Amino acid sequence: MSELNIVCLDLEGVLVPEIWIAFSEASGIPELRRTTRDEPDYDKLMRFRLGILKEHRLGLRDIQATIAAIDPMPGAREFLDALRERTQVMILSDTFTQFAKPLMQKLGWPTLMCNALEAAPDGEITGYRIRTEKSKLSTVRALQSVGFDTIAAGDSYNDLAMIRASKAGFLFRSTDRIKADNPDLQAFERYDDLRDAIIAAL
Repeated sequence: MSELNIVCLDLEGVLVPEIWIAFSEASGIPELRRTTRDEPDYDKLMRFRLGILKEHRLGLRDIQATIAAIDPMPGAREFLDALRERTQVMILSDTFTQFAKPLMQKLGWPTLMCNALEAAPDGEITGYRIRTEKSKLSTVRALQSVGFDTIAAGDSYNDLAMIRASKAGFLFRSTDRIKADNPDLQAFERYDDLRDAIIAAL
């Protein structure tokens, strides 16, 4: 067992419910249910989302009100705590700092690397700033470049690169399509099983 491991986890769909799906249900706008499980091109997805928000005159405060009522998935905090007792854990997400803060509090303030929104004073979301190109893969590569081994888990298209670049990688509660397209990746549905697989890879 190496002491130089960092577990890299996706956030939405793995530890917390999908924020945009929750907001879709709260706002009654079904088009906003589309996520990175459905659309591999993140820029295309975000441009689509911002267009829908503008059309319906919805802004940051509206989304934050929905997020305030979101809790981590049952067992997520315990899963995270069990991993952090054994090794370092980092959350790599394509969400935004303005969305994630209350969720990080409920998860015990794990380390998070994500993106940032640009908003006008009235709360209209005018754009977004991606932390770095291919942010999840770039972060995993950066950690490896300074001597760490990475173990990664996620559920969506945008997690596949970091999963495959790591010394061990897993799908968690992914779609049937993604699992079928990646039959060589172990896929889990229960936190206990994912925890055991990660610990075995340390």
